[in-house]
Amino acid sequence: MISSTTLGFSNLTPTTTTASSVSEPKSKSEPASPSDKPSRKIRSSPQLNRWSRARAVRSGRKLDRRVQKITSTAGSLVRIDSNNSSNSINWESESGEESGGISGMDETEVTAGGKSIYMVSDGTGWTAEHSVNAALGQFEHCLVDRVCPVSTHLFSGIDDVERLMEVIKQAAKEGAMLVYTLADPSMAESAKQACQLWGIPSADILGPITESIASHLGVSPSGLPRWARGRSSSLSEDYFRRIEAVEFTIKQDDGALPENLHKADIVLAGVSRTGKTPLSIYLSQKGYKVANVPIVMNVKLPSALFEIDPEKVFGLTINAVVLHTIRSARSRTLGFAEDIRSNYSEMDHVKEELEFAAKIFAQNPVWPVIEVTGKAIEETAAIVLRLFHDRKNRCSMPRISKRY
Repeated sequence: MISSTTLGFSNLTPTTTTASSVSEPKSKSEPASPSDKPSRKIRSSPQLNRWSRARAVRSGRKLDRRVQKITSTAGSLVRIDSNNSSNSINWESESGEESGGISGMDETEVTAGGKSIYMVSDGTGWTAEHSVNAALGQFEHCLVDRVCPVSTHLFSGIDDVERLMEVIKQAAKEGAMLVYTLADPSMAESAKQACQLWGIPSADILGPITESIASHLGVSPSGLPRWARGRSSSLSEDYFRRIEAVEFTIKQDDGALPENLHKADIVLAGVSRTGKTPLSIYLSQKGYKVANVPIVMNVKLPSALFEIDPEKVFGLTINAVVLHTIRSARSRTLGFAEDIRSNYSEMDHVKEELEFAAKIFAQNPVWPVIEVTGKAIEETAAIVLRLFHDRKNRCSMPRISKRY
C-alpha cells in the first residue's frame, strides 16, 4: 500500500498516514502527561502471516519483519555558517535545547510495518516523484499484501539550506528515507552530510547522472535549479510547442475536423473505448499533435484518413471480452436504455465491430496495429513513439501489418 502527500513548511509533520503508520516516540527527557497514550505497536493479522509464509516457501527465502532500531546521538546539530556564501555547513555538538527538532532522539524505534520516503527537490519534484514510483514498482509483491506499506511525501521548492535542514530533521524524527534532486552541489553535499550524521538512508538521484554527463561533455554543470534566476526562461519554444500540440489534439478529438488530419504528427484509429482520447492527450503533452478517428460500423471513414501519409497512422485494437466489459459499464454509467445498450455493448456487436476494424487494418498494411488490452496509457504511448521515431529516422520497419 502506498500513500502520497505533499507537505508544506507550516506543518512539517505529515498529516496523512497509512494503515500501518509509524508513531513517533516521545523524548525520554519529557515527562509523560496523563493524556498521553503509549504508542500502539502494529500487529499483523494471522491471515497476512500465512500469506507471507506461503510466499517465502514458494520463493525459497525468509521474510525478515523484525523491528528496526534507528539510533541518533542527542544534541547533534547542523549549524549554517552565515559568513560562507557557498552554504557550507559546520557540524557541532550542542545541547538538546539548541538542537531544536532533533532533541529527544536518543533512541527511536520504528516498527517494520510502515516506512516513509521523503522526496526533496529544488524544483517541482517531478523527477524525484517519478523515480521513486518507478522503483517502488519493483516491490509490488509486498506492497499489495501490506507486508511493507510505504508513505511518500514530496517537498518541492527547497532552495535554501535552512529549509532543507528542517526537512531532514523531520525525516530523522520519523525514521524516513530521504531521496533528493538538488541541482546546487553545495545543497546536495549538505543533504548528504546531514543524512550521514543522523543515520538517515538517502539517495541522490540527480547528482550521479549530472556528473556523468559533465564528464562526457567535458563541461561543468551550472549548478542552478531549473527555475533559478540566470537560467533561460521556462517559457521556451518547447513549452509553446507542447501547448499548441495540446490545443490541436483537443480540437481533433473523436474524428472532429478531418480536413486537418494532414497537420497531425500522429493519427490514431480504432473502435470506441480503445483509449484513443486519453492516449492522444498523453502524447500531446509530450509535444505531438495527435488526431484520433473512431471506427464505427456502417459509418464511412473520412477520405482524408487514406490520403495522408500512412506512416503516421496507428491502429488500436482490444480483446473482445475486455471491450464488452468496458462498454457494458459505460452504458450503465450513462443510463442507456436496453435497446440502445444492445447496439453498443452486446458481445455480438462488439465482435462484429472489431472484425470490421480488422478488415480496415488489413487493407492498410502500413498501419501498425497495437493491442491495448492490459496496457497502461504509458505503455501504449511508448510503443507508438518508438515506431514513430523508427520510421522518422528510417530504421528497419516491417512493411506489413503487425500487432504490437
